[in-house]
Amino acid sequence: MQPTTFWVLAAIALAIGEGLTVGLTFIWFAVGALGALFIAFLGGPLWLQLVAFLLLSAVALALVRPVAGQFFQPKRSPTNADRVIGKTGQVIQEINNAAGQGQAVVLGQTWSARSQMDVVIPVGASVKVLRIEGVKVFVETV
Repeated sequence: MQPTTFWVLAAIALAIGEGLTVGLTFIWFAVGALGALFIAFLGGPLWLQLVAFLLLSAVALALVRPVAGQFFQPKRSPTNADRVIGKTGQVIQEINNAAGQGQAVVLGQTWSARSQMDVVIPVGASVKVLRIEGVKVFVETV
């Protein structure tokens, strides 16, 4: 296989890989492959092609990623769910992490609940919300 053919295929494969991923993953290496393709097209030796590939990939990653990352970061929308952190509530279904069950009412809302300390918390116990993961609150007894 000719070096130019290899670098064209590598650049295409890396560009396709970038298109299939969510974040900026392969684009840096596609830039390096294009640089190596240019060196191969000019008749440069294989070692120079590899150096160009590695160097351009590293430079693209180091210089462009911080700037590009700012544009691709998802914007977080604040929700009212965070307001339950630190609040107390009542257990309405026994909280048992091993059984994967438990519910608590906090600020009038029913939440799936898990014990932060991995202990069983009975119905009627008062609990304090320590954190939220998805739709579950992690609590400890008050």
